[in-house]
Amino acid sequence: MSTNLLKQRVQDYIESISEELLAISHSLHDHPELAFHEYRSMTLLADTAEKYGFQVQRGVAGLETAFIARSQNGSEHPAIAILAEYDALPGLGHACGHNVIATAAIGAALALQSVRAALPGVIELIGTPAEEKGGGKAIMVERGVFDHLDAAMMIHPGSKNMVDKGSIASNALVFEFFGKAAHAAAAPDKGINALDACIQTFNAVNALRQHLPPDVRIHGIITHGGEASNIVPAYARAEFGVRAASSDVSLDVVEKVKRCAEAGALAAGATVEIHHLRHYAHRLPNPTIAKLFAENLKLLGQPVASPAPDERRGSSDMGNVSHVVPAIHPYIAMVPDDVGAHTPEFALAAGGEAGDKAWKIGAKALAMTAVDLFLRPELLARAKAELKQMTNPDARWRQMRFFEQTP
Repeated sequence: MSTNLLKQRVQDYIESISEELLAISHSLHDHPELAFHEYRSMTLLADTAEKYGFQVQRGVAGLETAFIARSQNGSEHPAIAILAEYDALPGLGHACGHNVIATAAIGAALALQSVRAALPGVIELIGTPAEEKGGGKAIMVERGVFDHLDAAMMIHPGSKNMVDKGSIASNALVFEFFGKAAHAAAAPDKGINALDACIQTFNAVNALRQHLPPDVRIHGIITHGGEASNIVPAYARAEFGVRAASSDVSLDVVEKVKRCAEAGALAAGATVEIHHLRHYAHRLPNPTIAKLFAENLKLLGQPVASPAPDERRGSSDMGNVSHVVPAIHPYIAMVPDDVGAHTPEFALAAGGEAGDKAWKIGAKALAMTAVDLFLRPELLARAKAELKQMTNPDARWRQMRFFEQTP
């Protein structure tokens, strides 16, 4: 069967099961679950894959809400994975459109399964929890989940179709400050104010900002500041995100921010425990696979835009995956330019007609691109050569182990 005919077959199949896929997307959207607690979402996706003939392993890499749905025809290679995200945001639900991501992923996987006999190797649908907070894919990279793959792909909703937009590196830090409780009026001199240590940390970070490269972002919140205003706080806690265009620069800034916390604790007479929870590497879109995806979007009648020089970029644990296997994380148009992710407006679009259109286009383009890769081994060889040129296997972040925060 020709490549073009297979591409038409997977498109037609996605249309034929579109009502079931629509129900999945809306169900995920209507029942948002937070990082590492996506039990209902994982079950819905894994059970659906199993119903369509995939062999499903749940609890992958020690993560209760991660799964791999696998289908093999003949040899172990090519092994191509479609990745699903399905965690939501606190208070905002699916304001990053992960219901769209997951539905596109399972739609593509089921379409590939429908032409299984014509495709050699392995199809995997990999359920990756906790992208928003916790780094499910980062943990899975550390534990070798992606090592055997030849390619990995996913989509993300956005304001326009883009195939080669990268991301910035990100680090999650937690600072816990320990002081000594005392009566704030009768004996304040007997106490050690952990909140003061925390506030001094923020002041030090603000002073640091003027001496940082322009691409660096540092943002933090105080998650615990005391129990009552008449008690000297014995405990305070803050969470920080540290981001930069590259992993190495971000890790340099992490060390400076850690010193700010140590200085804040020293100034207040408190102690501090520092937890570097996770590192999201900067994402490396694979040129060969990105070009294929763009060509398939155009076959679907979709325009493709290039990222602007000043394109706003976030972070994703797909960055970690892109350093160990040729990978893409293209964006599919869903919202106007003036609607950003992590907003109520984005969540509304993800659960409506705009989101339904986005997951269908994403599913088709993912499946079509996978067909190209399965049937043209020279493309995978080229993608692997590109990855080797783009990455450093001895990069600092790949040698690090992080504070365990999973349940």
